[in-house]
Amino acid sequence: MNYGIAGAVALCCSVISVQAAADDFDVLQPLADKPQKMTAGTYAGNYYVPSTTQTVNWGYLPNQSAKPVLTVPSGSAVTFDTISHEGILEDQGRDPVAYFATKGVAEDQVLDDAIAITASDFEHDFYNDGPHIVTGPVAVEGAEPGDVLKVEVIKLEPRVPYGVISNRHGKGALPGEYPKTEPEPNPSSEHPERYANVSTFAPIVKDGDRWYGTLDAGNERTIRFPLHPFMGIMGVAPATSEPVNSVPPSRIGGNADINDLGVGSTVYYPIEVDGGLFYTGDSHFTQGDGEVALTALEGSMRATLKLTVLKSGKAELPGKQVDKLLGETNDYWITVGLDEDLDLAMKDAVRESIRFLHQHYDIDEALALAYLSAATDFEVSQVVDKTKGIHALIRKADFKEFDGDND
Repeated sequence: MNYGIAGAVALCCSVISVQAAADDFDVLQPLADKPQKMTAGTYAGNYYVPSTTQTVNWGYLPNQSAKPVLTVPSGSAVTFDTISHEGILEDQGRDPVAYFATKGVAEDQVLDDAIAITASDFEHDFYNDGPHIVTGPVAVEGAEPGDVLKVEVIKLEPRVPYGVISNRHGKGALPGEYPKTEPEPNPSSEHPERYANVSTFAPIVKDGDRWYGTLDAGNERTIRFPLHPFMGIMGVAPATSEPVNSVPPSRIGGNADINDLGVGSTVYYPIEVDGGLFYTGDSHFTQGDGEVALTALEGSMRATLKLTVLKSGKAELPGKQVDKLLGETNDYWITVGLDEDLDLAMKDAVRESIRFLHQHYDIDEALALAYLSAATDFEVSQVVDKTKGIHALIRKADFKEFDGDND
């Protein structure tokens, strides 16, 4: 997701739909109460980081002053439990048991860690802080400024059988037009209805081997759409001691919201501080390009990621260098442009794509621009995170004769 400050008005699916989802789903409660290496069970051999008041930031990303919650060797698989902010924010009452009960969700279908964090004295400024629960950071042995952190997305598992899509006043692609509800004076977690924002509840259901999000359209009609999970926030810590709001993405990661970076993808982040200090959060069950309401279908996820340090100047670095987050899938290289102005984000994405093609495949820059114009899709990642994002999908198959391809 993204930036948000509000909303307890919700469109609720039926209790029957929620129960149908729950019947096919085991809620993934925390594996342990502190970071550790797992020695038994499904995640044996993985390091594990739960989401607790000791391992998360609410609304801010780790900076260079952050203390790592865990340090792991390069090449380690780390399983993170993440918590969606949707259903726990002040505009939703800061009480997930009560909030989701209004949607027909039993208390045992609400995550224990979400309950614990919202019931704690964890400070969160609804108007000035970002909305996200960010888990970490994890330090990686040997990581130094100038190196690159390679993050491979191994597995993404929904922790609950439901999600939420929110549209909040002053946010989204159509601020001032939506929501159409009228705010009331003195909103608070005790009176969340006064924010008058819209949060739409969406159970997820299984059909065969596929999971789908569902929306109740009334008159016994249901909208159903396939899930494509990914982590909205991943990144490394910046070289600053100043607070880093969780909303705007940057060249070293954060709230990039690129929906192509699901299971099987790899992301490269330039490291600015010792240990890298990797973090993740803002898990999405699925998101359309643009994320126009404000949020995706937000839901808590268990993410297993492999963290590997690539030393500066080594041959395994894609494009010879990584100065800005770079994505990779089986089919595409994903270059990224960022700016508060969408037009300038587009220019940034084109320049970064030219640089990558020139350095990685050793082709002339003018030829790279011609190729991009003829054969590459530039997609709007999101327009709602203050800093807007454009990403390019550079097709690997077009360069199969080039030695620079690291497939």
